[in-house]
Amino acid sequence: MRELWQRYRRYRSRFVLAVVLSTINKVADIVPELLIGAAVDVVVRGADSFVGELLGVESRHAQLGWLAAINVVVWIVESLTEYAAAVTWRGLAQGLQHDLRVQAYDHVQHLDLGWHETRPQGSTLATLNDDVNQLERLLDVGIPAILQTALNVVLVGAVFAAASWELTLYAFLPIPLVVLGSLVFQRRLEPLYARVRDAVADLSGALGANLSGIATIKAFTAEDRERDRVAGFSTAYREANVAAIRSSAAFVPLVRMAILAGFTCTLLLGGWATLNGDLELGLYSVLVFMTQRLLWPMTAVAEVLDLYQRGRASTARILGLLDEPVTVPAGSAVLARPVRGRVELRGVRAGYADGPDVLHDIDLLVPAGQTHAIVGATGAGKSSLLRLVLRFDDPRAGQVLLDGTDVRDLDWDSLRGSMGYVAQDVFLFSGTIADNIAYGRPGASTEEVRAAAAAAAAAAFIEALPAGYDTWVGERGVTLSGGQRQRIALARALLRDPGVLVLDEATSAVDNETEAAIQESLRRAGERCTTIVVAHRLSTVRHADRIWVLDAGRIAEAGTHAELVARDGLYAALWRVQTGEAVA
Repeated sequence: MRELWQRYRRYRSRFVLAVVLSTINKVADIVPELLIGAAVDVVVRGADSFVGELLGVESRHAQLGWLAAINVVVWIVESLTEYAAAVTWRGLAQGLQHDLRVQAYDHVQHLDLGWHETRPQGSTLATLNDDVNQLERLLDVGIPAILQTALNVVLVGAVFAAASWELTLYAFLPIPLVVLGSLVFQRRLEPLYARVRDAVADLSGALGANLSGIATIKAFTAEDRERDRVAGFSTAYREANVAAIRSSAAFVPLVRMAILAGFTCTLLLGGWATLNGDLELGLYSVLVFMTQRLLWPMTAVAEVLDLYQRGRASTARILGLLDEPVTVPAGSAVLARPVRGRVELRGVRAGYADGPDVLHDIDLLVPAGQTHAIVGATGAGKSSLLRLVLRFDDPRAGQVLLDGTDVRDLDWDSLRGSMGYVAQDVFLFSGTIADNIAYGRPGASTEEVRAAAAAAAAAAFIEALPAGYDTWVGERGVTLSGGQRQRIALARALLRDPGVLVLDEATSAVDNETEAAIQESLRRAGERCTTIVVAHRLSTVRHADRIWVLDAGRIAEAGTHAELVARDGLYAALWRVQTGEAVA
């Protein structure tokens, strides 16, 4: 809570207002018990009652009338403040939840790609959804309950202290036992709720992965097997929750026994003092009611403790996520527009996490306006090189430069804002085809979207659909074929009118006729931008201005298609295999 207080200063005034309203509400909640004691005092003592002396009224009927009027005012105040406090607390919880979720999501977006690839997606989703919701419950229910309990102890304690220090001692005797029990159970519950959070993350991850891979599950008739696997994660989540609930529920009987002891002391000792004339009957009535008011809310401590532990574990995960360092931060340099598109790698060495280098001493130059291809066997390092150009990763040594500026110094708009990218695994968002193409440049006109689709050889199949550009594609574009998705992704990239067009196997899922159309589109696009193409199918890059051949993370050879075939090296061997002139 202290860290949330530091992070979200703009909510402080709302928090203070909520505390003030809750305090007024609790004071108003205590007053009726005092009025009951005053009424008993009026009936017993008449004109000599406390109310009579305070107001200067002798008539018992008038005194009771005054008490009734005060009671009406108190109840109105209590009702209004209860409503206002509930609205304020819930508004605070909703606002903080919203800000925290958006901030956490925005931070996750800026974490480097390697972080996402090594962290289970379900764990991140559980933090952004379930953990934030648990924090909301803590702020909405838990913190107000803790505050109300503390106020209850203070206010009732003041009444007891004014009446009898001896009864105060006996009535408050159970409270240290409750607090001690709370501390013991808190330590026991903390690891149990950590298990709950881990279990829900595993379950979320399994559900998300299975729904994404539903076609594979069906193809391999694995429905029953996957159901059982999900059931296993769900069982682990249920058992973790049951263990936590069993421990928190065991706290209630302890509290009830402590309440019994305190109430019995007040009932007996206070009653004997009243019979002996040492305590007024009205005050005795107040203390009996107040003992209930003091101790009975303690039964809710178990529930509050449960909320607290869940909220504490969730908050720790959220704040831990926010504290994850951004290892690939944006620079501040701005490139002059239009970006020329000259790309250069100087002495680049790169790898992933703590693993070995996958790229070694790469020196590569792509002059502005040229089309260069990167080819090689699987695992040669082609996609790793593209990740450096897009700055999804930073090299361990060397430099990657765009128009002569190190990409680490550039802001994102100058770097990625000047690039168009088509990945091998195309991702489309749930929405219309037009929406997905316009994602490359929000605000693009209908004519510009159609022109980009035509440039990507996608216009024909889009216009043949019943709803045309307004056709709704499912999540990840599952309602379209692989080739159709690739052409839409290419249209999305071309719409940006990029200075550098980066293609990672952009024609791997299209037929020969479509590939020829896309090649013509890329040729026209290459006239106004730099194009870097990664390809396995060498036929797609044979017309490139220069072809770079990677082997085990090193540049083995480079040249035009004709030069490399004539050299009879690695590229020529790959070409013979793909054209059927040799057997792999």
